Amino acid sequence: MTIPPAADRDGRVISLFARAPEPIHRSPVPCFLFPTSCSLFYSHNMEFKVSELEREPIEFDLELAPGAVDLGGEAEQMGDLATSGRAEVIHEHRGPKDIVADIRLKGKFAGKFQVPCARCIEPVELPLAADFDLIFRPIGADSGAPERSITPDETEIGYYQEDSLLLEDVLREQVVLSLPVRTLCKPDCKGLCPRCGTNRNTQPCTCDAGPSDPRWEALHGLRGRIKS
Repeated sequence: MTIPPAADRDGRVISLFARAPEPIHRSPVPCFLFPTSCSLFYSHNMEFKVSELEREPIEFDLELAPGAVDLGGEAEQMGDLATSGRAEVIHEHRGPKDIVADIRLKGKFAGKFQVPCARCIEPVELPLAADFDLIFRPIGADSGAPERSITPDETEIGYYQEDSLLLEDVLREQVVLSLPVRTLCKPDCKGLCPRCGTNRNTQPCTCDAGPSDPRWEALHGLRGRIKS
């Protein structure tokens, strides 16, 4: 039995076994080319330009690959770093002809990172997530202002240069600020032996039972004389 081909309203034949369209492969592109919003996997610098934000705020929803944000040795990014939010320009009127274009960046981030244990320096995985709401002024905007005390809100103010702000710079600062001051792999971490460097969590160390370093003998004798 032969199945006749179907036709549309204009009489054009429609194949019953039409080939699916080829997938379109798109490389990551700067999100500011799409002023309304952006949602994609991103591996390059994302730059917020004042000239772009003057026309329309930018909403972003990104996943940054490891290495996209340089943490300067403070931590190592494990997997993608998810971030989303909104960037816009806020005009700060300081006088009839003195208008400052501030960039307001409001958003959040979440990801996994590795930091060394404070005792045994083994890597410890940390999930981090935080919200931020920041104001950035053009660098030099406050250089001629008289000295005055700043308000608590102004402590969250940063500065941008060359009429643009990099999202990666903001994320670097926010991730580092979210890191704990001291991280341990476990509460009872035994740390490294100060003599041989053995990780006492993984294997025993007999250095404590051995002879002490003769270079410390003079200090031990000094401590005894001080006590007497």
